[in-house]
Amino acid sequence: MTFAEAAAIIEDDGHGGTDGLARVYVSPELDGWTLVIGPWCDPCDDEASDEMLRLCIDLSSRYGQAQAYYYGMQGDGSAWLIAEDGAVVRRYCETGAPDEDAIFSLGQPLPLEKSRREALGLSPTWDETTRGSEAEDEWKWVGYEMAPEIAAALGTSPRGLTPQTPRRGTGLLAHTPPIH
Repeated sequence: MTFAEAAAIIEDDGHGGTDGLARVYVSPELDGWTLVIGPWCDPCDDEASDEMLRLCIDLSSRYGQAQAYYYGMQGDGSAWLIAEDGAVVRRYCETGAPDEDAIFSLGQPLPLEKSRREALGLSPTWDETTRGSEAEDEWKWVGYEMAPEIAAALGTSPRGLTPQTPRRGTGLLAHTPPIH
């Protein structure tokens, strides 16, 4: 299945075509990474977050690294989960629900998060209790758009793929396992 075909199916699934968590696209190997794309991969989804956390930890134990992202292309926010060698490095959500987003935060800010905050004149580290200040509101809007940038900085981002991206194998559409 091509990336474009899968994107249309996954988009439909996410907007009422199914329960939104039933299918994912598993890419061919792209520049050394296998991408799994679909709403099921959201690291801060109320239903799937624990499962995604467990899966990323398990996969990073086996492969060294595993990452999960959410990016709402219509201004719905961003989230990222980075695991390395069987441990969570960072999980962060910026989706417009401050209380819920704070619950999902784990680990210390990534270097890219810190540099973007410093560029805004903000402290590179922060406490969730500072949300609501004018300066932190500025960060919220930057964070809303960061998932593709984080993915590109740490591996590969679907938005950065080109016909020249090294590719091996075939993509497929897969049903997701039930959420425990």
